[in-house]
Amino acid sequence: MAGLIVLGVIALFVLFVAARTIRIIPQARAGVVERLGRYSRTLNPGLTIIVPFIDKVKPLVDLREQVISFAPQPVITEDNLVVQIDTVLYFTVTDPKAVTYEVANPLQAIEQLTVTTLRNVIGGLTLEDALTSRDNINSQLRVVLDEATGKWGIRVNRVELKSIDPPGTIQEAMEKQMRAERDRRAAILNAEGIKQSQILTAQGEQQAAVLRAQGEREAAILRAEGEARAIETVFGAIHEGRPDHGLLSYQYLQMLPRLAEGQASKVFVIPSEFTQALGGIGNAIGGAIGGAQQPAPGAHGGEPEQEEPAEPRALPEPPRGTEPPAA
Repeated sequence: MAGLIVLGVIALFVLFVAARTIRIIPQARAGVVERLGRYSRTLNPGLTIIVPFIDKVKPLVDLREQVISFAPQPVITEDNLVVQIDTVLYFTVTDPKAVTYEVANPLQAIEQLTVTTLRNVIGGLTLEDALTSRDNINSQLRVVLDEATGKWGIRVNRVELKSIDPPGTIQEAMEKQMRAERDRRAAILNAEGIKQSQILTAQGEQQAAVLRAQGEREAAILRAEGEARAIETVFGAIHEGRPDHGLLSYQYLQMLPRLAEGQASKVFVIPSEFTQALGGIGNAIGGAIGGAQQPAPGAHGGEPEQEEPAEPRALPEPPRGTEPPAA
């Protein structure tokens, strides 16, 4: 019975020693081994064996990129304004031994170093520059922090400013300024639009006037050409037909009523040629009737009587103007 107890104790001791001897390090982790209180070596990911009761493994160090966010910190700008700045830091542990032995609390050290560097950088900028130069501020912070944390085995990858909050009164003033600037831009754009609209309207009216003038000119030319051809045709027809005085007098009487047309006609003036035209028409009609009533020769069975030659009769003068032409 006692032998079994001894065997059990020995088995437990062996298992305990094996557990202390064999260590498994996960991926993206690193372990620092101390032998009798002094640094011995750094354990890489995988299976490793240490000497039990002599070697001691410190807490594993995370080698992945880590993100820490700091609480908003009051910072005074160059123009004596207090702003609240919230920052985010991205860093990676590059040396497990340095981060274990060079700094007691890495996160607290990084936070205080970030706040101090941020105040130095923002203190040399005005509020407007700080609001518009975030990329420049981030670059300056990263360079300073990376240089300071390099000896701690930490590499600062990025530093981002989450927010920059000025005082409430300054925010109201900035909003008023922004509103006034937008109103000014809107007024300028509206004026530019009206200007362009008026220019385009004037250009359109000018082109329309030019086109109308060209159309009227071409229409006048075509009308003049048509009237000229009509006059030539009528003139040629009149000369080819050789009209007598009776026809001309009749045409004159047909055109006479048109003289009274129009709303502005108040007095109807009868030209002096009117009586001559009537006389010419009367003579023409009388001659036609007299020729129709004259008996044919030999109608009474006797010899035809010798007609006396008619005296020559003056034909009516063609219509002319109210005033005789100047000699």
